[in-house]
Formats: sequence, structure tokens, C-alpha cells
Amino acid sequence: MVIKKYTAGVLQYIPFFYVIWSDDLLSYSEVSVVKKAIEQDKSLDKKEYEYLLTCLDKNTPPSYEVLKNWKNVISHSQVQLIESDTYPLATFSQKMLCHHFGDCPFNAHLKDIEINLGIQPNHYKHLFDIGIVENVVSNFYNPKEIDTILKGDQATVIDGFRDFLKDPIFEWNLKRDKEAFRLHVLKQVQLLAKKGYGAMSYTEPYGGSNNMIGYAAIFENMMYVDGSMTIKFGVQFGLFGGSIQKLGTKKHHDAYLSETGKSNILGCFAMTETGHGSNVRGIKTTATYDKETDSIIIHTPGKNDNKEYIGNALHSTMASVFAQLIVDGKNHGVHAILVTIRDSNHNLTPGVTIEDNGYKLGLNGVDNGKIWFHQVKVPRENLLNKYGNITADGTYHSDIKNPNKRFFTMLGTLVGGRICVARAGLGGAKKSLAIAVKHALQRRQFNDSIKIQEDLLMDYPSHQLRLTPAIASCYVYDVALTHIMKVYSDPKIEDKRKIETQVAGLKSIITWFANDTIQECREACGGKGYLLENQIADLKGDVDIFTTFEGDNHVLLQLAAKGVLSDFTSEFNSAGFVAVLKLLGERIGDKINTINPTYTNNVDTAHLYSAKFHTHAFDYRTRRLTYTVAMRIKDYIKKGVPSYQAFLKVQTHLLALGKAYSVAFAYATFVDFTETIVDQKNKTLFQKLGTLYALHELRKDASWYLEQGYISGTKSKALRQRVERLSTELRPHIGVLVDGFGIPKHCMQAPIAK
Repeated sequence: MVIKKYTAGVLQYIPFFYVIWSDDLLSYSEVSVVKKAIEQDKSLDKKEYEYLLTCLDKNTPPSYEVLKNWKNVISHSQVQLIESDTYPLATFSQKMLCHHFGDCPFNAHLKDIEINLGIQPNHYKHLFDIGIVENVVSNFYNPKEIDTILKGDQATVIDGFRDFLKDPIFEWNLKRDKEAFRLHVLKQVQLLAKKGYGAMSYTEPYGGSNNMIGYAAIFENMMYVDGSMTIKFGVQFGLFGGSIQKLGTKKHHDAYLSETGKSNILGCFAMTETGHGSNVRGIKTTATYDKETDSIIIHTPGKNDNKEYIGNALHSTMASVFAQLIVDGKNHGVHAILVTIRDSNHNLTPGVTIEDNGYKLGLNGVDNGKIWFHQVKVPRENLLNKYGNITADGTYHSDIKNPNKRFFTMLGTLVGGRICVARAGLGGAKKSLAIAVKHALQRRQFNDSIKIQEDLLMDYPSHQLRLTPAIASCYVYDVALTHIMKVYSDPKIEDKRKIETQVAGLKSIITWFANDTIQECREACGGKGYLLENQIADLKGDVDIFTTFEGDNHVLLQLAAKGVLSDFTSEFNSAGFVAVLKLLGERIGDKINTINPTYTNNVDTAHLYSAKFHTHAFDYRTRRLTYTVAMRIKDYIKKGVPSYQAFLKVQTHLLALGKAYSVAFAYATFVDFTETIVDQKNKTLFQKLGTLYALHELRKDASWYLEQGYISGTKSKALRQRVERLSTELRPHIGVLVDGFGIPKHCMQAPIAK
């Protein structure tokens, strides 16, 4: 029977009846719980009591008309459901009663029903046509404004690229057969080339816009689609095409660069060997000039001297082969030579052998392979001769006479690849964080046994601490990578040695950070994070290799540390005794600060949140590690230890210096960037993110600072507390912060992120 107007006693039960009958699966135990509450409710009169009991009769369930009427009563109440209320449905019923009758005492019996049946808003809120206040995130900040700040002057390029990713070819789906996967990725790369993205970093005559900064930005965005697509794109246009662009001359550009950018020529970058990965100078493949035939003969001399793990090896027709160039019996060091490895019918050329590397932990859409060369003859003109040439009369010539300088100058031109790998790693971390945060803003687990509603994962301080510092780090590293690519791309800066040092360090700390973050996100999503459909698993497999390709991170950090030491030695030697005094003066100043109890024990918020304190702490660590490792090396050499052995003895010290330098550089770059933000609200947000990054980094290395006497135990504890406090303060904005990454909705296809 449909009642047009309900009494107060009946009305308050209507939302409960509607919820428990909506699934048409009302059990006898549920009936018992509700019946008991009604029987104990002394506010009901006899008619109300009898009507409510009839509504619990499983043999005569409410008709469609009755359910519809209940829903209308609820919808027309003009009351909002507040998810954060201790007893959301009981409180909603009370407010509905207030709306219709004015007098509306809270009914504890309704609370008992809600508790005993375990009714939660996420179970029923979709049933109501009412306003629902979730209070999951704040809208104080605008994610589009944040994204715009990060995109900077590349906004048009990035927005256009993200829109292009709506093409169905970029939709995620499960791919486990590597042959089908590789073909799909090849089609994606060819489509990107057709739209002009492959040639973006090339100059205009060769189909590009000379925009290396934009190229790196879209490279990160490709990770929102698929890691294999990203890496194959990078191999084709960045490594193979980049070697032609950076190491070749106009004749090579004219012959190959435009066609490479269009993907009409598919190429690979054959540097790494089975026996030599990070040690490029030690590769064994030879490129011997034959004066009689005016050609270069490429040869794999031994068992482990084949090219290994070469991306695009199965699809390529040409390879940029790095080999020891031998002219007139003299080895002139590593050079790059273009070698045709397949004919027009895609058959291997004589003397070339290629094997598939097979299935890998990740990136199975990339066709990695092994390559052997047996006396493969190519024209002399195929030598990429920007830094070293074989003249028409068969003699070797280079404007850079020092072979060491020539080698490092040649490799330095390929530093852009390391920036892009770090960009890709950062993209993987961002997407993982976005998935994990969106899941944590929906997933509920546990409560205090008083509230009926279980708590969101994101409301747990431990969960905030797991994800929020990583989000802050993403913002810092985004800014640092954009800055370093701008500097690297500046044609006015000819000496790239300092940039190489900075990039080596950034690539290392960022790709390690990416792997750690993706793993944390996987765990933060529980079993859901382990499912392939939620995409964190693929990101984990794909990004793992980033720590060892384009330079093993441990090797790169030592390279960064040696760069710092070179600057130290250069300053020491150029200024002599004055430099020593200056260095000692800085160390004495630091010593005074660290001994001063006022400084080491200062836990004032203004001090701990000060960029001046963070900068000083990071710089102190870098200077201290630089000085102490230099003195250790000097002492070993004084004792007659060869310089190579001396460096081996301080290897872990060098790694610590490389990390310290890189963190200090990233933070300093971010601080400078925040000063350029015009809008004060967003500027304050970015400064808070920078503060969280700095305090988190200092806290991670608190043991070192404690050993040095730079901070006290009290201050170390305060650092931890402030990291937790900032993570909690940013909780209302956590959803906005991951949306600020700008990941397009059509690239967020993980079910738990919807």
C-alpha cells in the first residue's frame, strides 16, 4: 500500500527500508536486526509499529510503486547525505525528519540498525537522488593551473600531444604475446612519426622544429600510454636519429635524417656489448678502414663482443654501430658508423647475424636483440664524422687532438637520452601515484568501531606518509628536468661537461626514485595493485630497467661525483693558496654553525620550513663529502696507491657524494623556479611541496647529519614530525596534486582509478 503522507515515526525508517529492500535480497538475519530495533523503539505508536513490521514481511515485499514512493520521499527532502558523519544514514534520517516536522531527536535505534547491518554510504549512495557530500578532496587549488605551471612554454605542444593520445590505437589492453605486442608498438611509433612527433627535435630542414624541450615533455607523457611505445620511440628517433643528428654531418643529415623522422628508415643504436655495457670505451667491435676498397669493415672479434640488448633490432634496416676505429693500424677510439643490416626485403645483409633477446621483465613490446658482424663492409662515407673523419686520401683527422676529450665530447652529445629516460621514469612514477591516490580516495578499510562508515585509506597518516612525499618529489624533479633540458639545448653553451655531471646525477636519483615509488604504490593498492588491469604491474616491469640503461646508476653517480671533484680540483689549482684558504674558511664557518647548540637544536617551524636552512644543509653535505673524499684520495696516492685503486677504495664515498650533489641541485633548481610563479596561492603551494621534499630528503639521511654534528637528536625528531605534519596538511589537496600532473583521463584506464 502506497502512503502519501508518513508520520514522523514511520518517515525516519523509510531510508533504511529503501536501502535494505533495494537489492531484493533481504535476509532473515537482517529482518531480525531491524525488527528488534523497531520493537525497542518506544517513540512509535501502535499503528506506526504495525506498519513498519508489515514492511519487513519477506513473503509480501514492497511493490515497485511503494519503493518508488519511498525514493521520492527521500529525494524531495532536500537533505544532503554527509559521508563523514559518524552515522551517515541515521543522521540523514534525523535531518529528513527535521525538514518535515521540525522536532527531530536523534533515534539511537536507527544507529543500531546501521551498525549491526554494516550499512555504509558506498553501498547505497548511488540509490539516492540527493546531494552527497563526500569531502574527499578540497577544491581550493585548481589542477589545471598547476598543470599549466609545470608545462610552461611547452603548453601548446603538450596539450596537442595529450589530445592526440585519444586515438584508439593508444588504448590500453592486455598484451602478452611479444610478437603481436611488438607489431602494435611499431604501428604506434609509425603513427607518431606521421604526425611529426618523431622529428620534433630535428631542425626544420629535416621535418622538425628543433624543440628538444618539447620532445622530452611528450616523452614523459608517452609513459601514460605504454612503456614499450615510449622506449621504441626513443630508440628510433632519439638514439638512432639522434646519433645521426649529433655525430653526423650534413651529408648524413641529408641522406637519412628526414626519412628516420618519418620512420621510413627504421634504425637501432648498437653500442652495448655482451662483455661491455657501461664501459663504452672498452667495447671490442672493430671498424677497420680498408684503403684499397675505400671502405670500413665492421667485425665482431670474440664470443662476448656481440652487440647486446639492442632495441629495434628485429625491425631495423640500419644500425648506428659503435666500434673501435682503426686506420693504418692505429686505434683512434670509439666512433659510430652507419651499417645497413637488412635489405629491401627485410633479409639480413651478408655477414650480419641477429638473434631475439626473448621475453624480458618488462618492455616486451620492444624488439631487443643481439647482433654479430662478420667482416661487414660499408662505405667510408658511413662514418659519422663530426668529431673524427677519414679523409679521401685515407688518413684520420680530428679537430679534437686529445683522444680522451674526443671520446667524452662524442658521448656528451648523447646526454639528452639520459634526460629523456629520467623523464620517462618520472612519468611512470606520476601515473602510479595518480592510480594509488585515486584508489585511496575511494577504498575504505577499518574504523574506530563507533562510526558506521569505514575510513578512507587516504585518511590514514601512514598512507599519507607513503604517498605524499613522493608526490612532492615528482614536482621537484619535473622542474629540475625541464630546467636541465633547457640548458642542455642552449646552443650558446658549448662546454657541456657541467651539464653532463648534473644529468648523470639526476638520471640516477630520479630513476631510483621512480622504481621505489612504483613499488610503494603497488603495495598501497594491495592486491588490486598486483592486477595487470590496474597497470601498476606493467609500470613496475617497464621502469625497472631504467636504472641500468642509458648508463648504470652506480656508474653515473660516480661520474657525477668525479665531475664535482674536477670542479673542486680546478678551483684548487687555478687559485692555489687562495682557494685553499677559501675552502677552509667555508669549512670553518660550517663548523661554527654545527657546534652552535642554537643551530643544531633549532626546531622552530620558521627555521625548519626555511629554504635557506634546506639549501645550507644540502650544500654543507655536498661540500663536506667533496672535501673528505678528495683528502682520502690524496692520502692514498701519497702512500703510493695508484690513482685507479685509490678511487676504488673510496667508491661508496663517491656514490654518497653523487647523490648529495644531485639532490642539492634538484632542490636549488626548484627553489629558483618557485620564485618565478606569479600567482601567490600557487606559489605558496609549490613552496610547501619544496619544503616537504627537502625535509623528507634530510630525514632520510639524518644519520649522516647526526654523525657530523650538524643536527641534534631533537632536531632529527623534529624533521620526522614535520614531514608527517606536512603530509597531513596536504591531505585535502592530494587529489588535486595528482590531477596537477596533467595525466589525461583517456590515459587513466585502470579500474581502481576511475
